[in-house]
Amino acid sequence: MFTGITQAVGRIAAISEGEASRRVAIDFPDGFCAGLAQGCSVSIDGACLTVAAPPRGERAEFDLILPTLVTSTLAACRVGDAVNAERALRDGAEIGGHALSGHVDYQAVVEQRKECGDNLCLRLSVPAGALRYLFAKGYAALDGVSLTIADIDKQAGWIEVWLIPETRRATSLGAKQPGCRLNLEIERDTQVLVDTMREALEDKLAALMPLLAPRLDELAPALLPAARRQPALAAR
Repeated sequence: MFTGITQAVGRIAAISEGEASRRVAIDFPDGFCAGLAQGCSVSIDGACLTVAAPPRGERAEFDLILPTLVTSTLAACRVGDAVNAERALRDGAEIGGHALSGHVDYQAVVEQRKECGDNLCLRLSVPAGALRYLFAKGYAALDGVSLTIADIDKQAGWIEVWLIPETRRATSLGAKQPGCRLNLEIERDTQVLVDTMREALEDKLAALMPLLAPRLDELAPALLPAARRQPALAAR
């Protein structure tokens, strides 16, 4: 579990390709790897990865398996790329952002960036499947960073987030340009609530349809003439 508060920005140091997998070595700032052991979990750009070998100094290695390569932007990472890193949450630690699983749900694409003094507004296009779980003043995680959605247009398919100076300093998001793809994790409690409500409504409607169908058949002859008259009324 993670909180969406980036603890360090690492750099991709090496990449080795495997069969439907790849191993990445990442260099971190001094102190990040203290106490980090093989098997520990680290969020890299929002994807929960497992330390694949004992760290050497401030360098740790991670294996990217096929599901991670398919769903996240890490399939396109290159040597020298900056990545946001957060170590797994310890029991009793402060949750400064919101609870994250480190499981990437979708990818968002930067459409626009707008500077406003020291602040930065990013507008991102979001896949249609994610929009039902997103709303203004709700949470979303982009490349592992917990952010509040400032604005959303579900018909146009975009959200806007604002980056304060500290977020720009402590993460890689301030350098993102139009066309960049970001990992998106939706807020899990919201997803559960929305999906549960949808399933409950679908179940209710399925039970009611046998009762409603005969009545709809009776009303259809009366409704059809009225529907045909609508274009004429609209023309007037």
